[in-house]
Amino acid sequence: MRRTGSEPRTARSPLRSRFWLALWGLIWAAAGTAGFALAGRTGWAVACGVLFLVVTADLLFIVRHIRQGPHYQPGRDVPPYEP
Repeated sequence: MRRTGSEPRTARSPLRSRFWLALWGLIWAAAGTAGFALAGRTGWAVACGVLFLVVTADLLFIVRHIRQGPHYQPGRDVPPYEP
């Protein structure tokens, strides 16, 4: 695969999509935890609670990466890595 040199200008970050998907998962995990806890299904409530913690950690990492901003991208004079 050849590099055209326009990748840094045309590249899109998936972080915004991951943010919204993680937020959606956070809402469902919280609702599942509360719903199963109210229904007396302790095992499912714990499973949803663990999922809630994992999604919260992922969301924090995503926000951290978004706030860091763009990172170094090689210019046209830097040749691509050979596979």
